[in-house]
Amino acid sequence: MVVTGAASGIGRATALAFAAEGARLFVCDLAASELPALAHELLEAGAERAQAQTVDVGSRQQMAAFCQRACAEGAPDVLVNNAGVGLAGGLLDTTLEDWEWIMNVNLWGVVHGCHFFAPQMALRGRGQIVNVASAAGFYNSEAMAAYGTTKYAVVGLSEALRAELTPRGVGVSVICPGFIDTPIATRMRMRGAAYPEGERENVVRFYRKRSYAPERVASAILGAVRYNRALVPVTPEAWALYLLKRAAPNASHRLVASLGRLFGPSRKGAP
Repeated sequence: MVVTGAASGIGRATALAFAAEGARLFVCDLAASELPALAHELLEAGAERAQAQTVDVGSRQQMAAFCQRACAEGAPDVLVNNAGVGLAGGLLDTTLEDWEWIMNVNLWGVVHGCHFFAPQMALRGRGQIVNVASAAGFYNSEAMAAYGTTKYAVVGLSEALRAELTPRGVGVSVICPGFIDTPIATRMRMRGAAYPEGERENVVRFYRKRSYAPERVASAILGAVRYNRALVPVTPEAWALYLLKRAAPNASHRLVASLGRLFGPSRKGAP
C-alpha cells in the first residue's frame, strides 16, 4: 500500500495501522530526515516491507517516479492520498502565492496520486483509493477560504472518481476529519488581522484541547478500506456539520461560531 504525507500526523498513524496488519508499505513525505526512522518503525510494527521516499506530491515528475517505484511489483492494493498543509485566513488576506502553495499540495497532490496510481489499479481490477479531505470539504468559512476550497475539490474529485472506478473494481473513499491534534497547526500559514502569527499558540492549544488523536482517523481509514465507504466524517463536529449542511445549510455557520466560542482560541475559533 501507499501513503503520502506519512512522516507525521494522520499519515504516520495510518501507515502504522496498516503495518500492524502486515502490509507492504511504500510511504513518502517531504520531511527527508524523518523517513529512515519511520521505515524502521513500520517494520517494527509488523510491516512485511517498508520503503520511504522523499517526494513532493505537488511535483508531477516526482510523483510519476514514486508511482513507478511503488508499482514495480504490481499496483498497490491501497492508496492513501494524505499529504496536506493548512492556511488560516480569508480571501482578502490570502496572496496568490499562498493559493498556489496550498493548491499544489492539497489538491494537485491528490490529483497526481490518483492520476498515476488509479490506472494501474484499474488494470489490476481491484484496490481502494482513500483521499483525506476535511470537514472543511463540506463546510467552508471565512477563516479558511483557501484551505476549505482545496478540501471541497478533493471531496468532489473523490465522488467523480468513485463513479468512474467502481465498474473497474476499484473503490474510492474520502475521509473528512474535524479538529485533529496533528502538527498541521504548528506549520500552517497564518494570514490577516484575525490570524496573526502571534495567534498560532492559541490555535495549537485549541487542537490539543480538542484531544482527538490521528489514530482515530487512521481507524476510520482502515474501516473505509474494508467496507468501501464513500464519505467518512470523523469526530462529532464533522458529523454534525455534515448532517446539518444537508438538512439546514444556512444554520451551519452558526454551529461553527458556537464551536469556536466553546473550544476555540481567543479570536474566532480554530481553522
